[in-house]
Amino acid sequence: MRIALAQILSGSEPAANLALVEDYTHRAADAGARMVLFPEATMCRFGVPLDPVAEPLDGPWASRVRAIADRAGIVVVAGMFVPTGDGRVFNTLIATGSGVDAHYEKIHLYDAFGFQESKTVAPGREPVVIDVDGVGVGLTLCYDVRFPELYVELAERGAQLITVHASWGSGPGKLDQWTLLARARAIDTTGYVAAVDQGRPGADIAAVGPTGVGGSLVASPTGEVVCSAGADPQLLVTDIDLDNAHRVRETIAVLSNRADFARRGKAESRS
Repeated sequence: MRIALAQILSGSEPAANLALVEDYTHRAADAGARMVLFPEATMCRFGVPLDPVAEPLDGPWASRVRAIADRAGIVVVAGMFVPTGDGRVFNTLIATGSGVDAHYEKIHLYDAFGFQESKTVAPGREPVVIDVDGVGVGLTLCYDVRFPELYVELAERGAQLITVHASWGSGPGKLDQWTLLARARAIDTTGYVAAVDQGRPGADIAAVGPTGVGGSLVASPTGEVVCSAGADPQLLVTDIDLDNAHRVRETIAVLSNRADFARRGKAESRS
């Protein structure tokens, strides 16, 4: 399965960001990818009020993404903001194209490192796995990557590949943490993790919010880095070896071991 990671620099204008989605999607399709992943906040970068730019899932911005995916003939996953009705927004992934029509709302909000995402963003509740050409793909957003239990749940629901879409906050050690966390979640689930971040913007933009550090990567089921990006905008294209993932899950049987442990615990509690 060939996938693409579109490490872009979103601006504050949703229409201009749609042009980036169209350009990178067609480049990914031309390279033979079956799915292209865009970062969190593809619709509009952080650091500006989100409620005025948020749109429903059947609104103009999402509809245009669907049209782009349909024309290119591949699955597009991109970050957007959806109104909640209480003045906040949902931090959302739209997944569309090639028979896929789904969305994921960020569960773990970024109330850390001096930020409080929960002031402007409402939490999602439900993990999401989509089917892309018969492959289970779990969807996650940014701060989710610090919570391994979500990734295990997605793997138990059939995800062979889990995506992370981020606008990662900058700071000392943050790029190393991003890489380490993506690799750790791949090891936790004995599956592939594709982690796409916003590129690193200039200092004038980076100072106003978590707007990306670059370093998009794909990690193998044993934690190796299959491919990675630098700091600047870039399209990464790589092949996912699903047979290898299956072999790893049989050899390093952490998922089935965990299930066995849970069953033993339940049996002991009843005895």
